[in-house]
Amino acid sequence: MPIAWSALKEALRQQALAEGFAVAAFAPPAPPPHAEYFCQWLQQDAHGEMAWLARTPERRTDPRHLLNPLGTILVLGSNDCPANTPVGVARDESRGVIAAYARHRDYHSLLQERLQRLAAWLENRLGQPVAKRLLVDTGPLLEKPLASAAGLGWQGKNSLLVSPRFGCRLLLAEMLLPLPLPPDGPLPNRCGTCRRCLEACPTAALAHPYRLEARHCLAYFTIEQKGPIPTPYRAAMGNRIYGCDDCLAACPWNRFAPVTQDVAWLPRPALVAPALLTCATLDEVSFCAMMQDTPLERIGVVRFLRNVAVALGNWSAPEALPALIHLLHHAAPLVRGHAAWGLEQLANLPGNQSLGATIAQWLAEQAQRETDPWVNEEIGLARHRMTTVLVG
Repeated sequence: MPIAWSALKEALRQQALAEGFAVAAFAPPAPPPHAEYFCQWLQQDAHGEMAWLARTPERRTDPRHLLNPLGTILVLGSNDCPANTPVGVARDESRGVIAAYARHRDYHSLLQERLQRLAAWLENRLGQPVAKRLLVDTGPLLEKPLASAAGLGWQGKNSLLVSPRFGCRLLLAEMLLPLPLPPDGPLPNRCGTCRRCLEACPTAALAHPYRLEARHCLAYFTIEQKGPIPTPYRAAMGNRIYGCDDCLAACPWNRFAPVTQDVAWLPRPALVAPALLTCATLDEVSFCAMMQDTPLERIGVVRFLRNVAVALGNWSAPEALPALIHLLHHAAPLVRGHAAWGLEQLANLPGNQSLGATIAQWLAEQAQRETDPWVNEEIGLARHRMTTVLVG
């Protein structure tokens, strides 16, 4: 008996919703719209240190390289819209801001589990194994353009997928199948003349619509950057310690997004607005315990403390002094160097000469015992700028 492909498609869509996905749509087995711009983006080094994006770009721009034959791409979205966005936390400078998607269980593992259950259902339905690829931001695939091709939304000026039902709050996953399931049609781009996401970016990483310059993005610096955060971007970080949601939160389509009812995406209380003073005390063991099975786990305690040191400096409150002194003595040079910068920010507080003198002494003592050339350079720059400000 021949397979009724349209009926199978709708049954697969309904089962995807039953597995916990909020939306499911089908893209054609072809390069997604505007795939050629990805190669131009790479040629301009807009991807920064994310070298994996530049590997085999022909595979990333054409999903037919990932499965042969490829009949359809099922694109799935899970709504993780929080009740309270991190942007509201930013007003309390004593607390760290963590991007909403990172405040709960790592979506990669959970969506992969749901994909596997969905694939098992499909094979049971057909009564035979099915060749497939299951991807959750883990393979060479342009998933946002594919989601746009499938009709889940359109790629907005902030480069993110914008859904008319869920705004920018969909976590994506894909199932590549050899089955000739009919595709769904794309939606029109409804960004119009709106520029809110572009204007919300604190570092002009979205100077051009639809094009994210990773080398200017605070999410990139706090997550992907392995080395020092460039000095010109440290003040703009504010109290962000993992990611940046500003361009996402600014999108007016988010007002239609219902707060998620999926318990898997409820934020962990410890990650909603962690006190910077507490974050500064974390060691390898306590960091792993706090961040276990969340996206923060992947950056490790050293990069996390690097971010915390910058946030403490931007807090610019005397209460941050003991924490920054503690980080100035950390075993990792990356942490010590950023702690020196943070101490400089405290020393430059107006009307507090005694605090500046104390910090100058701490930095001078650290300079005497410091063995790392980069940290010594950071300490030297901090002391020079402090002297200039105090004398001036």
